[in-house]
Amino acid sequence: MVNEDRCNRVSVTMTRRDLLRMASAICLHRTLPAQTAADPFAGSNAGQERAIDRVRLCWCPPGRFRMGSPPQEAGRQLDEEQVDVTLTRGFWMGKYEVTQGQWRRIAGAFPRAMNKGVGDDVPIYWVSYLDAENFCRRLTDRGRSLGELPQNWEFRLPTEAQWEYACRAGTTTTFSFGASLKSTQANFNWRAYSTEIDGPPPMESVKVGSYPANAWGLHDMHGNVWEWCRDWYHWTLPGGNDPEHETKGAPNRDGTYSHVRRGGAWIEGAPHCRAARRLRYEPERTSDHIGFRVVAVRL
Repeated sequence: MVNEDRCNRVSVTMTRRDLLRMASAICLHRTLPAQTAADPFAGSNAGQERAIDRVRLCWCPPGRFRMGSPPQEAGRQLDEEQVDVTLTRGFWMGKYEVTQGQWRRIAGAFPRAMNKGVGDDVPIYWVSYLDAENFCRRLTDRGRSLGELPQNWEFRLPTEAQWEYACRAGTTTTFSFGASLKSTQANFNWRAYSTEIDGPPPMESVKVGSYPANAWGLHDMHGNVWEWCRDWYHWTLPGGNDPEHETKGAPNRDGTYSHVRRGGAWIEGAPHCRAARRLRYEPERTSDHIGFRVVAVRL
């Protein structure tokens, strides 16, 4: 209902329809949570940085965006049909993919020997979805014990919507850098896509932050290693408000179910590194080109 005092100030020339529209707008506004005002741990500006247990994070504010790819996008797949998404809560996302040094410090021994890029600042890989989830739980416990993470926040893998929203960082193009991807912008198998002749691609993981960040300060959202997402794979993109698909989606041919990975990797051509590209992978499996990054979200 429109506030009576407010209505008394409205010109008498306004129609009943105008008043109903105003009331609807006011009610809609009141349903949106004022996270930044109510939660001092939330960020204020896109790209704002903070660190928890030496893991650097960038703020991704609440917002709306169009998820997926338009019909004319080169490399587009049938499971990228666009959907409008609203994220009413902001979140902190890892500025970099989780590194081998962070894994050793927080989770302990590697699942197996690193053989496609080695170093404390190189992304971890050969980790399953379950391994990545366990890392998030450990980081949550450590952050809280250090007094750096509030009790009502925790680390998780990003949902597909959170991941693509952060990757795009306000852009609507195929890549966060524009319509194409260059060998100077990401670690990918550019020879499978480009005619550039400035040397061979690395063909293994490289140190995080070796390539430019997107507009929100996030590095390697395209290439380096694929990144696990929290959602189970569904044929259609998750939409709605803060989607978290906990129900299993489309089964694989053998009857198993997969989670989603995003972002492409050093082994892939540019079409696989598009912001909208999504691939399935069973949660128990591992690969030499699949890792992850974390998000901190409010419970």
